[in-house]
Amino acid sequence: MDFDAVKDCLIQEANRAGLEEYEVYFMESSGMSTETLKNEISSFSSGVSGGVSFRCVVNGKMGSAATELFTEEEMKALVTRAMDGAKYIENEDRAILYAGAERYETVKVPESLIPDAAAVKKIALEIQERTYSESQWITDGTQSGVFCDQISMELMNSHGLHLSHRVSMSGAYAQAVIQKDGESQDAFDFTLNLDSDSLTAVSSRATQEALSKVGTVDISSGKYDVILGGKQMRSLLSAFSPIFSAKNAQLGLSLLKGREGELVANPIVTLMDDPLREDCPMQTAFDGEGVATRRKAVIKNGVLNTLLYDLATAYKAGVESTGNGQRVGYAENVTIRPYSFYLAGGTVSETELRETMGDGVYITELKGLHSGCNAVTGDFSIESAGYKVRNGKLCEAIKSFTIAGNFFELLKGIEGMANEVHFGIPSGFTVYGAPDVMIRQMSVAGK
Repeated sequence: MDFDAVKDCLIQEANRAGLEEYEVYFMESSGMSTETLKNEISSFSSGVSGGVSFRCVVNGKMGSAATELFTEEEMKALVTRAMDGAKYIENEDRAILYAGAERYETVKVPESLIPDAAAVKKIALEIQERTYSESQWITDGTQSGVFCDQISMELMNSHGLHLSHRVSMSGAYAQAVIQKDGESQDAFDFTLNLDSDSLTAVSSRATQEALSKVGTVDISSGKYDVILGGKQMRSLLSAFSPIFSAKNAQLGLSLLKGREGELVANPIVTLMDDPLREDCPMQTAFDGEGVATRRKAVIKNGVLNTLLYDLATAYKAGVESTGNGQRVGYAENVTIRPYSFYLAGGTVSETELRETMGDGVYITELKGLHSGCNAVTGDFSIESAGYKVRNGKLCEAIKSFTIAGNFFELLKGIEGMANEVHFGIPSGFTVYGAPDVMIRQMSVAGK
């Protein structure tokens, strides 16, 4: 059965069962990836997965069921399973199926090259060759890879809502490993463009970063002025992003509960959630419940404007959904997740930010991030790496040290931000970004 036939079959069965409110959601994901080791392809995978879920409201409860099997018999059984499932729902969340928005934004997704399998392998080997040619110190363990992903979704319900969307993404990375002066160091870099210049730059950046780590020194424990590199600040933001979920707040798992409208960060801080960021390949005009998405400042000039809501949490709070009820897969429940979630950049360059700091530590690596963070209390203690900064200049690389603090206090303590925002690799429709940020007098545990 094709999806049109699946929809027709489910609608007929829902009507036969006397259901007044129901929803059909389809998602298909296809992906391809390859990785190299030395000068050979070490792994390659390609696959397509997908299926359909059916949700219905029975006696005020939401029942759901999902399947990958597209047969008439399975569609009939799917409706029955969803109706039976509603009987066992014990939570008091209001069951809501969305009737649709007056307007949905037009998605301007940048074109993404999706090569075939042969081209994917060829590109990966070319990156590997470039990386080895970057330095005489490159050694075995160096890896390169290419990945491509496509997602198609379609949602319709008994209120007449019918939405569909398709996105794609491709990219490549290099993991450079060097051995020099008795030290082994590595660094990772990636690009979401597969043009020649971008691929060459990935190899160069990864190699140069690995080489810059050679000659590490110790650092004494104490309080230091610190700049968190944008890549590390976005990782920290990712680890603590659950605090912005309205569901976590309503469950008492976020200290931001009841704080909308309050100053929670330095007034220079603005935190954006943008499902339609133009240079992001993974954009969407609607969430997993069919709610129209929109660009919004979660924190604006230090003030918490809004938490992130789906339909159920918005109803409970007496507000409108922010369109953040995402579905990671066709069989997954709706969960609150951000889109392009990033700290807006400041007004100075990264060099000028270091000059403003003067002396301190520039952090380029956070290790074991999620195990070292408590998203409920905001506390963190994270093994790190980076460089000494003297008179605004990057100096010696520093051996492993630990930074400790509290994320809520960190937001208040940000005293400067660079103007360039560094984004990571999207996971579904979620991607994090941040500029370099400066915090005065952070606790550092060294030798």
